[in-house]
Amino acid sequence: MDAAPEITLQIVITVIAGISAQVLADYLKVPSIVFLLLFGMVLGTDGIGVLHPNLLGTGLEVIVSLSVALILFEGGLNLELRDLGRVSGSLRNLVTFGSLITLMGGGMAAHWLSEFPWAIAFLYAALVVVTGPTVISPLLKQVKVDRSIATLLEGEGVLIDPVGAILAVVVLDIILNGDADPLSVISGLLLRLGIGGSIGAIGGWGLGLVLKHAKTLSDDLKNLVVLAGVWGLFSTAQLIQSESGLMTMVVAGLVLSSYSLPEERLLRRFKSQLTVLAVSVLFVLLAAELSIASIFALGEGALFTVAALMFVVRPVNIWCCTWNSGLNWRQKLFLCWVAPRGIVSASVASLFAIVLTERGINGGASIKALVFLTILSTVFLQGLTAGWVARLLGVTSTQATGAVIVGCNPLSLLVGRMFRDRNESVVLIDTDPEACQQAEQEGFKVFSSSALDANVLEEAGLATAGTFLAMTNNGEVNLVLAQRAAEEFQPPRVLAVFPSGDLQANGSVIKVQQAFAAQISLKTWNSYLTDKAVKLGETTLREDSFQFQQAHLRALIRAEELIPILMERDDRLMVIPSAEEWQMGDRIIYLLHDPRPKLLRQLSGSNSQPLLIAEKLPRVEEIPMAALSLDLGD
Repeated sequence: MDAAPEITLQIVITVIAGISAQVLADYLKVPSIVFLLLFGMVLGTDGIGVLHPNLLGTGLEVIVSLSVALILFEGGLNLELRDLGRVSGSLRNLVTFGSLITLMGGGMAAHWLSEFPWAIAFLYAALVVVTGPTVISPLLKQVKVDRSIATLLEGEGVLIDPVGAILAVVVLDIILNGDADPLSVISGLLLRLGIGGSIGAIGGWGLGLVLKHAKTLSDDLKNLVVLAGVWGLFSTAQLIQSESGLMTMVVAGLVLSSYSLPEERLLRRFKSQLTVLAVSVLFVLLAAELSIASIFALGEGALFTVAALMFVVRPVNIWCCTWNSGLNWRQKLFLCWVAPRGIVSASVASLFAIVLTERGINGGASIKALVFLTILSTVFLQGLTAGWVARLLGVTSTQATGAVIVGCNPLSLLVGRMFRDRNESVVLIDTDPEACQQAEQEGFKVFSSSALDANVLEEAGLATAGTFLAMTNNGEVNLVLAQRAAEEFQPPRVLAVFPSGDLQANGSVIKVQQAFAAQISLKTWNSYLTDKAVKLGETTLREDSFQFQQAHLRALIRAEELIPILMERDDRLMVIPSAEEWQMGDRIIYLLHDPRPKLLRQLSGSNSQPLLIAEKLPRVEEIPMAALSLDLGD
């Protein structure tokens, strides 16, 4: 029978199972690797027998190699160099000294507890040196922790993958060739790292130049050019020196990310989607090939080995490598707990098992089983409890604060002052140099740009801001910018000033909220502020008069004589969405149109500023709601 239909069916089942696992994990808010491993084992040889990865033959090795290359490139592309600088010392230690500590500690544990020969024990230890972005990144998306912890875990996961994989290859060479000369071991490691890093740096620089100057290429073609270039660099490095391609991918991603390309966001999204597909296929295939019986055959010594790796070796590693860092003991304890192993450990272990078996060396199946036991134990135990441990230790990230505001007009400056007076960072963006200059004179951080694109939003710090507010005089521009911010940066609150009909006309705008009120003319209210024809007021909605207060506020909003701009709830300041349901205890901060100061100034010919106008947000007296429909000037 022709094997093509059978192989096609195997690939289709793998993709369906992998994507289903991703969807289920996203719905249940758990790391996707949990269901990928479960689905693979259930569908595999020791399960219901639907998936047979051995039918792919050498094709499985090709899929593994190209997929791992793509995963590591995407990991390097997503690393934030600015954040890495804050933890560079600890990260350097983890990748260097930390790898050595894990190698020695894991090797001794495997030899003494699992009774592996020394050579096989150290090969196992080399395989579990790595953690990997495929498990760390999804975990950190589910568990929001301090930025310093997240950066350290992400950096370790990406940078230690090629180091660990190359270290494992060096140990395998020693086993196969019997050459245990320390000098040759170190030179082999440094040679692969050096060749891989050099090719990655040159290749990443070349890809950056192509993307910068290839003006005629569409964004879709640019993404495909990068994909072809990435695999080309990986293959070149592998041909020059085996296993140097992994380092090539990480360095190429880092170099390309430093270019700040206009299409970088689209490139990252494309590579992220490919990575999700690659991870889904790889984990399902490798888990399907796993023999459950071989894991049980390891005995209780294997459990003690994994326990020693998790509860002894990892803590020693973290405390030694972060000794002089600014991390507190809670942060260090969380780093000790979270070190799940991922796809590089699984894929390299599977390939090594085949090589050892072909060479007639015992231990191939056992080492693969122990590596997968380590993956299963760390993923299930650490991955499923990371959120609980983070909350117990108090290292969860605080609610995102600060605001990025597009538009340097009087109303946006007023909103910015209010956030700034709460010690929250505020960044303003505008295309008008004069407006930007005025905002800078008031002490704001301002970005002046002729193009309001994703790069400008990223430079303004939208990735870590709590609020995005688009309030230029063009409602359509506001809506488009808010959509992009919501899709690409996903800040907690995305608001824009736009005509109410636009929201219904565009059903895709589900994360963009209308700011202030359903109908608001920014031009009108900015002129009110310029003419000092407004009052800044506040009121707290009380239980005894909640309905009465709310009705009066809504009436003045409909009459376009008042706009609510900010609300304080649970000690958090936020821009008020037009559809917000107010609650008792909310502190509403509003602008009320009051033409009298302007009239008085016109009659007197005086240019002095009336005392009724609040230039910044002081703690003004609460105005009784009964007075809103009467006389606010008294």
